[in-house]
Amino acid sequence: MSSQDLLNNPTTPEAQLQWCYTYLVKTSRSFAVVIQALGDELRDAVCLFYLTLRALDTVEDDTRFPKERRIPLLISFHKKLFEKGWNFNECGEGDEKTLLANFNIVIDVFLRQKPVFQEVIAEITRRMGDGMSEFVQREVDSLDDWDLYCHYVAGLVGIGLSKLFAASGLEDESYRYADRMSNSMGLALQKTNIIRDYLEDINQDRIFWPKAVWNKYAAKLEDFKDPKNSIAALNCLNELITNAMQHIPDCLQYMDELKDPNVFNFCAIPQIMSISTLALCYNNHDVFTSVVKMKREDTEKIIASMMYGKKALFYWYYYFINIMISKVPFNDPNRKIMIDRLQSARADLERRAGGQPIAALASKL
Repeated sequence: MSSQDLLNNPTTPEAQLQWCYTYLVKTSRSFAVVIQALGDELRDAVCLFYLTLRALDTVEDDTRFPKERRIPLLISFHKKLFEKGWNFNECGEGDEKTLLANFNIVIDVFLRQKPVFQEVIAEITRRMGDGMSEFVQREVDSLDDWDLYCHYVAGLVGIGLSKLFAASGLEDESYRYADRMSNSMGLALQKTNIIRDYLEDINQDRIFWPKAVWNKYAAKLEDFKDPKNSIAALNCLNELITNAMQHIPDCLQYMDELKDPNVFNFCAIPQIMSISTLALCYNNHDVFTSVVKMKREDTEKIIASMMYGKKALFYWYYYFINIMISKVPFNDPNRKIMIDRLQSARADLERRAGGQPIAALASKL
């Protein structure tokens, strides 16, 4: 049987695991590389964790699937992990649809994992499904709503990953209980994605920017696409980025205390990409008219620098924070809060670097 046949109809444990990694690559924008760099046992658990939550997210995102059926499936999805042979072909498109239609393969591999890994994945899936079902029925209005929604779809991922790190023995047992910092790791990434994806989401009739913020600057969120509203659009954008910066202290503490180099890179690379994206988006009207993202060569430079571990983390955070400081407008309504948060983060980085000039680290990367 050819390798393609094995991929289309995997029956052995090895072929099923290969199928999972193939669909990890197909369905992940950025996490496939860092997941595959983890140690063997943890790598498989995190791969299955990702595929499970990607499948759950596919159900949540498919607005064509009626709410009266979508909500019960979100709430019960964690139970499907223990139903051998279960799959679903009524949601999603492309590779995500294929993932759900062949979810029985994920289940088979999941059931071969250590019970402690199964428990973490199933419990986080349950909590996330409950939260997603809540926001299928209502919008993100207040900043508390924004934090809660981001907790459900990303903060819980951070909490689950921390529990997997501790269960693997690669990180200290304290990470099993580091919910606040773990949640902040997830919120930092999710808020960045929501801010960056304004145009994509608004064009698909999805609203994740909190109404309590954008309603101060416009009657309708789509009004920001009109160039005549550019000042109001930038003020709103900058306020959301200022809000996201509150999570930086927890993120730095979380990553600074990691021990395993592969786990560190798994956490640090996405966070550096996140703060670089915030620096690109800050006070940048292109967010409302096009796709704002890092150049490939800059991404490759960051990844290559990670061989220097925490020195690279401190340098890149410092670098992008300085960029944001230089971009804060004098007339921005949230200027003082933003400057205070950026300067506080810079002081924290200097303390964590042991007092050595962080700018000087550039020559060592």
